[in-house]
Amino acid sequence: MTKDFHFHLVSDATGETILSVARAAVAQFEAVEAHEHVWSLVRSERQLKRVLSGIEANPGVVIYTMVDQARRDQLSMGCQQIGVPCVPVLDPVLGVLSSYLGKPVKGTPGGQHALDAEYFARVDAMHFVLQHDDGQSPHDLNEADIVVVGVSRTSKTPTCFYLANRGLKAANVPVVPGVALPRELEHLKRPLVVGLTQSPDRLVQVRRNRMTMLNQDGKTDYIDPNIVRDEIAHARRLFKKHDWPVIDVTRRSIEETAAAILQLYDERMGVMP
Repeated sequence: MTKDFHFHLVSDATGETILSVARAAVAQFEAVEAHEHVWSLVRSERQLKRVLSGIEANPGVVIYTMVDQARRDQLSMGCQQIGVPCVPVLDPVLGVLSSYLGKPVKGTPGGQHALDAEYFARVDAMHFVLQHDDGQSPHDLNEADIVVVGVSRTSKTPTCFYLANRGLKAANVPVVPGVALPRELEHLKRPLVVGLTQSPDRLVQVRRNRMTMLNQDGKTDYIDPNIVRDEIAHARRLFKKHDWPVIDVTRRSIEETAAAILQLYDERMGVMP
């Protein structure tokens, strides 16, 4: 039996950090469904009163990342009155770091989103992904950090966007039956080229779901099990020919696929974990 609960995520910044923490925590429990209430950019007494009203209307677990002590106290006391748990998720980590580094916590909301060089690198990387999605603009593939190659529906595009969010310029090139790969791809020196593959049965299922979403029915080579099996075999031969590392995405999430690629990239760059 599935247990439902309300999960209130309160942040004085964008809420991305706390959302990631919340989902990672919930994923460790079976048969639970969290109804997420994300309260972002909460920085005033008035805004926090609205948050507390929402928590009172749907009582549940509250976790937060806020640096202003007055707002923290207001939230903590409000949750105590409502009778729900309230947890500052970053406090243990910040406390350890402050003690170890001998420095105080600076207390700036959304500090990780400062407009620094790293931020602009991520923006540039996002533009690069858009310009080099699905085999576009092959003439400057050598400017990429990573090039992802694979047959249709092997999660190439979302994987590239995830990598871009880490500041890496990623391009993806599809392996299409009867269509030669771009010549530029075969002569790349700078980027790491990675092949993505998937089990034929799973790929057929993913493609069928995609066609259903697009209201496209009927038989087609795109979902023919035998043809899909040949597609994957052909792609694997290409990967082997060029000695490109291969990642099987059948049982991997986008995040897990990207993490595997990042590990390969770090090894190539000589970066120790």
